[in-house]
Amino acid sequence: MKKTYKIDVDCANCANLMEDAAKKTSGVQDATVNFMALKMIVEFEEGKDPKAVMEDVLKACKKVEPDCEIFL
Repeated sequence: MKKTYKIDVDCANCANLMEDAAKKTSGVQDATVNFMALKMIVEFEEGKDPKAVMEDVLKACKKVEPDCEIFL
């Protein structure tokens, strides 16, 4: 399942760090961050709860970019 989330991030490099952090999160099959559109597209692993996984993604992203926001 793929879902799109609106994000708030300050720079393209930060967006890349968020994408890498999201991809490494358990339950995420793939993730793409589009800095220009301020969107994150997340593809979840089969059987995973997107809401629970996204809470972990947000925590991982906050570690690399404390100012970032993902609107769940």
